[in-house]
Amino acid sequence: MAKDTLELIDYVGWTSLRQLHVVGVSMGGMIAQELAFIIPQRVASLSLVSTAARLVNTIGYWENLRNRINMLYVATIVKNAQLPDLKARMFSQSWLEAPDDYGDFPTNGDRFAAMELEKRQDVKGFTDKGFICQAIAAGWHHKSPEQLKELADKVGRQRIQVLHGSSDNMITALHGETLARELGEEGGVTKIIVEGRGHVLHLEEHKLYQEVLQRMIEKTENLE
Repeated sequence: MAKDTLELIDYVGWTSLRQLHVVGVSMGGMIAQELAFIIPQRVASLSLVSTAARLVNTIGYWENLRNRINMLYVATIVKNAQLPDLKARMFSQSWLEAPDDYGDFPTNGDRFAAMELEKRQDVKGFTDKGFICQAIAAGWHHKSPEQLKELADKVGRQRIQVLHGSSDNMITALHGETLARELGEEGGVTKIIVEGRGHVLHLEEHKLYQEVLQRMIEKTENLE
């Protein structure tokens, strides 16, 4: 998928040095790591959000196994069987219970449930095969500490930031802590752990999310 992305940005002509501000969320953050590893000199900034260098089991064997099995039964979500569990893994409880940010539903959780049900009813755009392939790809992603050091050396640590919610139940905060440390937090990589927030920071903290990205873009535009 990183090579697909590279083919697209080459096609549109984004080929200059330090031209790309790369933002990747969750599996997108894994793809962003691969892209930066391939073309480090073209990356102006690299923001890795709610993602990991490699997935590790932080919740215990049986709970991890149950979650992985449940993820394969996509069709059951239409019957509401998995919605509460999915919401709990993706968002903080305080955000789910808060009034809808846009005022269309009683709570943020209700709005997400409606959006998710609508999405899953698009059987052509959201297939079981695609879902399973995404889960497998995320599970296979692996960047070693040595590879992350090489990536950070070539991109530049001042150009990299890691964002993660402390209450992320999809990819736990330990993954973000590890990613920042192995990229070189002490050498200049920015680490931001958002207390009490879950996996989808661009929804739970959309203003903060935009501000953090904007600051990184402005900072790196002035770097040599």
